[in-house]
Amino acid sequence: MKKIKEIIVVEGKDDTAKVKQAVEADTIESNGSAINKETIEQIRHAKEKRGVIIFTDPDAPGERIRAIISEAVPGCKHAFLPKDQARSKFDKGLGIEHATIEAIQDALVSVYELTEKTGTEITKSDLIAYGLLGGARAGYRRDRLGELLNIGKTNGKQLLKRLNMFHISKQEFEQTMEVLIQEEKDE
Repeated sequence: MKKIKEIIVVEGKDDTAKVKQAVEADTIESNGSAINKETIEQIRHAKEKRGVIIFTDPDAPGERIRAIISEAVPGCKHAFLPKDQARSKFDKGLGIEHATIEAIQDALVSVYELTEKTGTEITKSDLIAYGLLGGARAGYRRDRLGELLNIGKTNGKQLLKRLNMFHISKQEFEQTMEVLIQEEKDE
């Protein structure tokens, strides 16, 4: 079982239990969106000592928690789980606790550090040229690109910022878009 050096921030006890089935790691639970000052301080301390990976559910509350922590504790790493890999087979549940061990391991291997980068090679024109802004399939393409790059789901406004923050190179972006386009042709 792979050992993770950083402390993983999850939303609750069920997430902790599932992560510990997949990897050897310590966790901090945010207790959902009721994240308080004490938890933020605990995360800040963990980041200074060992580093932190934020691993929240792929839904609106999970993204809100991720944003709160990222703003309060800059420099955390991020792991993303695509929605289709976080759905319960038995009910309408969505979350890390419903993912397979393999999906969690894959997400934790593809960790990104959010940092501001200036002079990125990817432009809004690139997004338009690849049909990621405007158009009938733009939403699908953004979602699929987020899955393939492990950067999470974004809307049109967020996509360029997230590509820049994760330091996705223009070459990696173009190669991933070619994969996506080929998938569409094969449908």
